[in-house]
Amino acid sequence: MFEREEETVERVIQHLRRPVAIDAGLDARVMREIAQTPSQGRRAWPLWPLVAAAAVLAAVLFARPWNRNATSKADTLQFVLVAPQAASVALVGDFNDWDPARAPMQTAHGVWATVVRLAPGRYRYAFLVDGVEWRADPGAPAAKDDEFGTPSSVVTVGGRGS
Repeated sequence: MFEREEETVERVIQHLRRPVAIDAGLDARVMREIAQTPSQGRRAWPLWPLVAAAAVLAAVLFARPWNRNATSKADTLQFVLVAPQAASVALVGDFNDWDPARAPMQTAHGVWATVVRLAPGRYRYAFLVDGVEWRADPGAPAAKDDEFGTPSSVVTVGGRGS
């Protein structure tokens, strides 16, 4: 008549592990729409919270560890930072030897984004704004083990977090 609690939990886990189909052209369409939005004569600030929420949602969908295929060698992840006053932003981390030249980010009206392929593992990273300001990812867990005292975040690729 009723399922055992373990069976219910297992059904929920199986449901959460189902792959989520993400339209590959979504980012291009969003960025194109942002670029076409007229900003002359009015302030675009009311749009920033919506754009930031969409960017965080996209980042969560790309980085969900329970949604990864364990047999893949590398995963494609998109990193996004809303920084409307920045002149340049680079993604730096232990996956690219903290070299800003290896992952410069592109912008559309202050929303900076880049895509990188990462093998399964745990990585520390940060955004380098205007070549001098280190920022942790506001949509990701903070790294606790930074020996240099700069803000950084953690992403776990493939499998469960460690």
